[in-house]
Amino acid sequence: MDRSTRTRKTRTRGEDGATTAEYAVCTGAGVGFAALLFKLLTSDLGQKLINTVFDHLLGMLPF
Repeated sequence: MDRSTRTRKTRTRGEDGATTAEYAVCTGAGVGFAALLFKLLTSDLGQKLINTVFDHLLGMLPF
């Protein structure tokens, strides 16, 4: 086996599992963001924010 073939095999072998690790990081970030959003929306401030937004939306309706 010549040197260029061995180098190519080493490079491709080093990336095994990279996609799985990227999915794991993205999933963890998504879960963290969802937890923060849930905590915000279930707090008093979040409830007031939601009520204010819906009050303004209902006020814009023509009926």
